[in-house]
Amino acid sequence: MRMIPEQPLLTNSRAEMLVFDQLRAAFSGRDHDAWFAIHSLNLPRHEYKRFGEVDFVVCGPEGLFVLEIKGGGLACRNGIWETKNRFGETTRLQESPFRQAEGALHGLRLKLPPSILEPFVLGYGVITPDTRELPPSAEWEQEVFADARDFKQFEQWLTRLIRHWRSKSPRTALASSAQLEELRALLRPDFAAPTAPHCFPDPVVADEQAAGSEQEQVGLVEQISSCQRAICRGGAGTGKTMLGLELARHWSAAGMETVMICHSPWLKSRLERSPLPGLTVCLPDSVAQAAKRAGVEHFDALIIDALPSITHTNRLAALDARLAGGLRHGRWCVFHDPNSPCDSSAVEQQFSDLAATELLLAVNYRNSLPIVQQIEQTLQADLGRPASSESLPVRELVVGHEKTAIKAIERELDKLIGRGFSYHDIVILSPRPFKESLASSLSPEWRALVAR
Repeated sequence: MRMIPEQPLLTNSRAEMLVFDQLRAAFSGRDHDAWFAIHSLNLPRHEYKRFGEVDFVVCGPEGLFVLEIKGGGLACRNGIWETKNRFGETTRLQESPFRQAEGALHGLRLKLPPSILEPFVLGYGVITPDTRELPPSAEWEQEVFADARDFKQFEQWLTRLIRHWRSKSPRTALASSAQLEELRALLRPDFAAPTAPHCFPDPVVADEQAAGSEQEQVGLVEQISSCQRAICRGGAGTGKTMLGLELARHWSAAGMETVMICHSPWLKSRLERSPLPGLTVCLPDSVAQAAKRAGVEHFDALIIDALPSITHTNRLAALDARLAGGLRHGRWCVFHDPNSPCDSSAVEQQFSDLAATELLLAVNYRNSLPIVQQIEQTLQADLGRPASSESLPVRELVVGHEKTAIKAIERELDKLIGRGFSYHDIVILSPRPFKESLASSLSPEWRALVAR
């Protein structure tokens, strides 16, 4: 179904992220465009709270349904409900999740005009993707609750929830697309309020490109996810890894066992710290072992974070053997930096010959205009169009020997801290391992601050 927004809003809830992906993958057939889900809807009016928040509002021809999400463990002792996170920390709830969901639904009814809600069957559900089951109780109906087992068959559970609430309502007609659009416009309208001229320090208004660029990236994820095979080309900073992760989120949420090939052990370790269900991350030479650990003979989808990581023939053969349908008929996406010094042209041509859709990543999200211009002039590389034109100017220092370079680095660091930058805002890049780099020779005070 259509998600509003198309990417989840900032949340610390892993459970909400999982539900977001399941909703996005739900009703992928003919009903896909008829349904939409809104993430994190604020309610200025609530039945008994000053403010309220709805985790998800799901709307379609068959009704409007509020979903309350609770991650981690769930317990109720003497009428007091508690959740326990993955670190073992317990949080007491003011009310049961079912009461929360019901209260949120009533808050929504207070907010919306009766004429808007009249065509819709209303209901609520509670989803706990990390719990096995709850005992039967007079306080809730089993049909409105989804535990970890239901979550694995999410669309089936959602269909049962809708059927349950429709069976309780006298309404039999379905809401029209016009009524749904009117409801969506009230729940979360699209608008762009003009900014007062006095808010800008000078007549040159900051780039309008950035907002449009974000939409471009979201659109690219949708475009790539619908392709059977794709090659995405873009320079450093065009968001290849982030696009790969979002693509993995799409495919794994649709029930596909997905493998992502990373050239960098550091990146692999980083991605595994926040695992996605259904996604396996591995290095180029370990795809067979990764499949065994995932308990699958073949992966349903393949993502290659950097094309040069698989230039060896034996790596290609291993990927071909572990992808359902092989490289010729399977589902995959390859990300490639055309400015890479590695000779990957032969492998790139092999992938291009496999009837792949070719996409250009034209926007640079990491580097601002001065940085892009400096790199392009120095390396004759195409980094794409910068999303932002605002940044400090590029300063280039040429020194005679190593000791002078170390002193120059420390002076630059002092200047940055003096201008109000935090330590974690500063990155020192070197083509060498840390022990061989100039950063390892900084003064003890600075070296102690370097995270690596």
